[in-house]
Amino acid sequence: MPDRLWFAVPGDIETRTGGTIYDKKVMAELRAAGRTVEHLEWPASFPFPSQEDLAAVAASLAACPDGALVLIDGLAFGTMPALAAAEAARLRLVALVHHPLALESGLPADAANRLRVSEQEALKPARAVIVTSDMTAATLVREFGVRHDRITVATPGIDRPAAAWAPPSNPEPRLLAVGTVTPRKAHDVLVAGLSRIAGLGWHCTVAGSLERAPDTVASLRRQIERRRLGGRIDLIGEIADPTRLYETADIFVLPSRYEGYGMAIAEALAYGIPVVATLVGAIPEVVPETAGILVPPDDPIALSDALRRLIENPSVRRDYADGARAAAGRFAQWRDTAARIGSALDAVE
Repeated sequence: MPDRLWFAVPGDIETRTGGTIYDKKVMAELRAAGRTVEHLEWPASFPFPSQEDLAAVAASLAACPDGALVLIDGLAFGTMPALAAAEAARLRLVALVHHPLALESGLPADAANRLRVSEQEALKPARAVIVTSDMTAATLVREFGVRHDRITVATPGIDRPAAAWAPPSNPEPRLLAVGTVTPRKAHDVLVAGLSRIAGLGWHCTVAGSLERAPDTVASLRRQIERRRLGGRIDLIGEIADPTRLYETADIFVLPSRYEGYGMAIAEALAYGIPVVATLVGAIPEVVPETAGILVPPDDPIALSDALRRLIENPSVRRDYADGARAAAGRFAQWRDTAARIGSALDAVE
């Protein structure tokens, strides 16, 4: 029988972020495959925990029996080097790294440097490291000193649409951006790009939490108002089920400054939506040139040119939609992702 697993996730497991959705899906699939999984819900303050929260985490780990197999989401693991080192001999610690913490956009340089050093040290005692893309694996080897043979790549699965795909019939193209409104998702670049094509017919929906970076959200609202795009760009916040948004979108756009994978982008491809995104992180692994247009980050001119091409040319959109569905056919399903993680966990001594 597979080892019993303790799976530590910071914050509410129902949170609609890519990392937490990944953790929740994997936890469910591991249980469905017969593994006993104990969910450790850790404080939501990571990656900047208080001393009180670190003490709570220490107590949580201390309650795990000797020899326990403990999988810890990287949002927490990378910030607890001393605790990881202290428990490494007693517990079998495994890190799940969605993307290195220091690569989060908008961090002051000193904070990014502290996180880089912290994560380098924290990963040293890990028995194994799970990552979600080849790009992240290469980054950990090159910049964080993790041996390649300690890393397992388990790309996210996708939930394939239940209904047969049908192209939307909107009077003007509907653009969709799914992602928490934070500096890394670069919604400011999106608004700047859209302002350059305000003379075209389009409507853009931004679906993602408006609570995690309130200063960024306030600045974005001011930018939309200043560029007179109110009513054409809707910030609808976090929604539990984005299915209808995907079903009715003509173009998916997300000008992120970094992505450890890009789960929302992969979901868009599964719905046959052409993608406009950026040449950063793992996005080129997810979006082939037949499925969308990738542009440099922080380049609203290139972004607007790509969007203009798709908005003005329905036949081009259809070609990319065909490419999107073909690309999605090669994506893993969640049971495959969990099986790969399960195999890696079973090999931990």
